[in-house]
Amino acid sequence: TMAVTDSFADYCAWDPNPKTVQEVKGLYEKDSKSPEVVARLTTRLEFGTAGLRGPMGGGFNRMNDLTVIQATQGLCAYVKKCFEEAKRDGKPRIAIAYDHRSLKSLDLSSKRFAEYAACVCVEAGIEAHLMRGFTATPLVPFLVKHFGMDAGIVVTASHNPKEDNGFKVYWSTGSQIVPPHDRNIKAAIDENLKPWAAYDPDAVARNALCLDPTEKALELYFSAITAGMCRFPKENKASTTKIVYTAMHGVGERFTKKAFECFNLPAFVSVKEQSLPDPEFPTVKFPNPEEQGADVLAMKTVEACGARLYLANDPDADRLAAAEFQNGTWTKFSGNEIGILLADWQWRMYKAAHPDQKDFSNVYMLNSTVSSKMLRAYAAKNGFQYRDTLTGFKWMGNTAYDLAKEGKEVIFMFEEAIGFCVGDAVRDKDGVCAAAVFAEMALWLEREKKVSVSEHLKSLYEEYGYYLSHNYYVRSNDQAVMARIFARLRNEGRYWFRCGSYTIRSIRDLKAGYDSSTADQKALLPASNVLTYEFANGCVLTLRPSGTEPKLKYYIELSGDDPKKTTEELHAMARVIILEMLQPEENGLSYKLP
Repeated sequence: TMAVTDSFADYCAWDPNPKTVQEVKGLYEKDSKSPEVVARLTTRLEFGTAGLRGPMGGGFNRMNDLTVIQATQGLCAYVKKCFEEAKRDGKPRIAIAYDHRSLKSLDLSSKRFAEYAACVCVEAGIEAHLMRGFTATPLVPFLVKHFGMDAGIVVTASHNPKEDNGFKVYWSTGSQIVPPHDRNIKAAIDENLKPWAAYDPDAVARNALCLDPTEKALELYFSAITAGMCRFPKENKASTTKIVYTAMHGVGERFTKKAFECFNLPAFVSVKEQSLPDPEFPTVKFPNPEEQGADVLAMKTVEACGARLYLANDPDADRLAAAEFQNGTWTKFSGNEIGILLADWQWRMYKAAHPDQKDFSNVYMLNSTVSSKMLRAYAAKNGFQYRDTLTGFKWMGNTAYDLAKEGKEVIFMFEEAIGFCVGDAVRDKDGVCAAAVFAEMALWLEREKKVSVSEHLKSLYEEYGYYLSHNYYVRSNDQAVMARIFARLRNEGRYWFRCGSYTIRSIRDLKAGYDSSTADQKALLPASNVLTYEFANGCVLTLRPSGTEPKLKYYIELSGDDPKKTTEELHAMARVIILEMLQPEENGLSYKLP
């Protein structure tokens, strides 16, 4: 109880927001020993791989003014330390932007969090480049990369439920933080929990160290993506094709609208009910375009206005979903399918721009290790370079940063969770640029090839093989069960080379740094709890625990010439893999067989 009492006193003294203090006081006075009160006062929101993310509310384990102040104090302390160690001149610079999320009843909002973050920067003698107005996430990695800033902060919970908010951190690479920076920032937060000053978020905009990069940033961003990615401005202008767009109640519409204008694309038809930023996300259960049912209004709008395609951003506009309506049937493109379509487009355009180039050993495309290996086959056949990385865009972004330093050109990266980075204006996923590029590609296919997007995808499958995947998860709230499943598969280093009647050709265990397919048996990717099996029939299976939920995720991919036969074999293999490797009955897992 001593710990709870002390924490309660600290919280009430430190949190500048009277409403969240009142919320915690009310709970504490009602029952100071309740599990909820103990959790709110003695556990902290973990600063992890993506920074902070969690529900808004009072307490050390929620997103609120105080926890954002603490996180920014830690970040600023670490940024200053790195800046001084590098013996750089001038002042460190941090870019800051925010989305539209808010919890009105407690006066909590992304905007207020961003203003507090700016207060902390200014107090630390760091320039805060605070974007004004709700901003699409990709603008911060753009700013950091373009101006060589020291770090970036985006206050957003992306496509999480409306109760949540988040604090996402970028490093000077222009990508999200990777080790050791995440650990070092976490340690610096622990050393700077007490607010350094009585911050005044309403006055920060007038401070000489708080700058407004908004106009310049937008101008530079749109000219960068247009110069790099728009190839047919004249032809786009002449098109009358209708495309539907939804912002999913997020911040994307004005950014994607501007991107369409810059590309000379015909103005899209907006899904009216979802076009304005609305923190209540009233028409969807989860504001994630991948979720079942999230695109009902987009489909209705397409059918009502006689369009063929819809494009959807997630609420912070760093991801892109797409679907096509043709002859009365819908094709919803998976993240892997949009990935291969954009990869093919980037490659075609690269070749057209470099007609005399014969050697492509310096041209790269990347995807995450759980994304489709169709990209690997595509790269091998066309003679450019392919790399996979750990899951998460930060790994691709940092790999792209390293490759750029070696003089290599990374022209496209993607992950199956509908994240795409087209070109090199931004080193992170960007749903705004990807939407304009996808639209231009669709118009080109219609104009030059006389095919729809799905017909073109089919021809890519015919040429490179039908890469079909079955990705899902099993769920268990018991960490020990998860650990036991992985331990059984690792079998103290005596790995399985069979599963049911299927032979396993090679195994990569990133936790052990082992890869049976390399000459020295060493894995190329950093250590991580990920197991990958390549079967003799070409099937690739990857298993990993979810970073954010009590799930074990599996990704199974098989390629073949005949989609029907390949699907049957994929599902047969999935059933054997799930039952034999994960033993859902014995382990009491909730599971689903295809």
